[in-house]
Amino acid sequence: MGRKVALAVGQTARTACARGLLRSGVDEETGVLVSGSVLAERVGWAAGLVAAMVTELLADRWNAADVNVLASGVDAGGRKLPSSAWMALRRLGWSVAPPEGVRVNDRIVRMAQEQAGRLLRSARWRADLTAGVLAAWPADPAKRTPEEWDAVRAVVPGGEHLPSSVITSRTRQISAFARKHGRLPVDVFEVESAPKTARMLLLSACDGQQATIERHETEPGRALLRLQLPTRPDPRSYRDWTWVACPLRLPPTVPAGAVLHLPTLRPHQGRVRADLAYTHAVAKAQRTGHTVALGVDWGLNTLLSAGAARLHDDGQITALGSGGMFRTAGVLAKQHRLRRLSEYLHAKADHYQRLTAGDEQHALAAKHTILSDEIAYVSARRSNLNDALSWAAARWAVDQAIAAGASVIYVEDLRSMEARGMGRTMNTRLSQQVRGQIVERMRHLASETGIAVVTVPARDTSRHCPRCLTPLRHRKAPDRPTVPGWKWATCPNPSCGWQGDRDRGAWQRIAARGLAHQAKTACDRTTGAMAIRTVVDRLEAGAVITEAAPKTSRRDRSKTGPTRHQATRPTPRRRRTPSPARPTGPAGKRPEGHAHTDRPRLPRAAHRHQDVTTISTPTTRHQPRGAARGAGFHHHVHATPPRWEHIPEPDALSGTGSLS
Repeated sequence: MGRKVALAVGQTARTACARGLLRSGVDEETGVLVSGSVLAERVGWAAGLVAAMVTELLADRWNAADVNVLASGVDAGGRKLPSSAWMALRRLGWSVAPPEGVRVNDRIVRMAQEQAGRLLRSARWRADLTAGVLAAWPADPAKRTPEEWDAVRAVVPGGEHLPSSVITSRTRQISAFARKHGRLPVDVFEVESAPKTARMLLLSACDGQQATIERHETEPGRALLRLQLPTRPDPRSYRDWTWVACPLRLPPTVPAGAVLHLPTLRPHQGRVRADLAYTHAVAKAQRTGHTVALGVDWGLNTLLSAGAARLHDDGQITALGSGGMFRTAGVLAKQHRLRRLSEYLHAKADHYQRLTAGDEQHALAAKHTILSDEIAYVSARRSNLNDALSWAAARWAVDQAIAAGASVIYVEDLRSMEARGMGRTMNTRLSQQVRGQIVERMRHLASETGIAVVTVPARDTSRHCPRCLTPLRHRKAPDRPTVPGWKWATCPNPSCGWQGDRDRGAWQRIAARGLAHQAKTACDRTTGAMAIRTVVDRLEAGAVITEAAPKTSRRDRSKTGPTRHQATRPTPRRRRTPSPARPTGPAGKRPEGHAHTDRPRLPRAAHRHQDVTTISTPTTRHQPRGAARGAGFHHHVHATPPRWEHIPEPDALSGTGSLS
């Protein structure tokens, strides 16, 4: 199977990843069915051999000199290093071997070199960041002055657009090292030890002699993965490696015409998870030429507020509807509970660590082990919750753009946002958000339909009026006078008079700013991320939302004469003869005239807060008593009153008869 996908005009290749599960396999040498547990065991043996070689290679090369050589991209002879990590390591002569007495093929060594090379390459960015922070070390690490912020951003690579929280976290790490050792570290390799090695098989570094994958001929939703696995944890010869054919069911998100790549296998809890990469053709996202855009604003309890805006030919921008909100108060509350629980467990574990002083025979050593396992469990729950929240929020935003017919999503850029000065609780809540993950997943999902995701500067998006750019006045919402906060915004400009939810005004400002500055959109060559870096005053003056023309009736209702006098008691057109409450017999006719239109009073307490026009919750205290209320099980259920049936009375003589 070729690894290149055919592209048409206006298309680009998109590589994505889908999760799968290897449930069973067949040993091709013996024809024996390999169950899921046995397959996970054999994959775990191979992953253990790879992890041991990766750990050895990282321990030898975890230093500034080797990382700089690998990250420079050229070898000692001045030749360019290959893009594949395992080939680059072999060009540099960084080899590794399995333990003595264990026989593996060259492809297993390739996977170990590929995994180690990726980790070493990623360490270059952290090394440059730490070196920049050390070069511009502030007088007070807890609080930098504006001049010190400019100095550290000047020496850090890409510091102009680097989030402040990243520099702050690295400063705290260095400060902790200085408090412990009484001096500043030399580089990041003195602060951090070699990273831990994950047990996985990077089959993408192999060729057909180790693993192959093919689609099913008749069923495009199925594939067959063939790979060599050991039959024992310490294979002594090549005879201890056999081919295993594993059927793989593809998720529905994988298109039928996509090109499949070799997956990454991860043994976990007796099962084998497969991260399957595939490439398919999608529409290419454009930087400019957008007429309909979706503006997305961040919030605290209301995580996302989004709405669409249209750019007309005359340069005016109008809002399309009132937008929507993605509220996650319940999820965020659970997230905060898990955070508090994690802080409590960490504090207790640190206390046990100080008491035991590393003594494994101490009476509290067992409790410390239990606490460590519980901390890992809570951390996994927090990670899963953040992952699910980020995917749900990104999917919602992309669906809003698709429904509005938008070709671009403008997202508020909050990388420079730093949680401070708002109280301990609020600062923690702001720093625990998953905004970065949401944007990355938003880009991933939007690329399926050719929608561009562009970040715009966040300055004054919630502060200025979306129609006249006048500074707004924030106050409590009029529909919630007892709820504290500054949710509502009003424009003090007499000629404008706009008022509304501050989040609604923010997404309008973001969408208008993006449409007005779309010619200033820059694209990163390495990541492909699009962003508008600066705001131009000339373009910002036109980034306003123009109110749509009010709809007027075609019929002229202006007054042309005196008002016609209406009698106090007009004469009815029919005789208002009421119908009887129920018929007198099995069948009957209604007399001439029609019944009154006013509804009679409902029995018992059914009339309380029960009407067709009822929309609010009763103000009286909720005291339900079941059916005794006469109107259902709950007074807060607002429904149209029932139509009471007229049940005819039974005939008194219908049940009589002779007893004989």
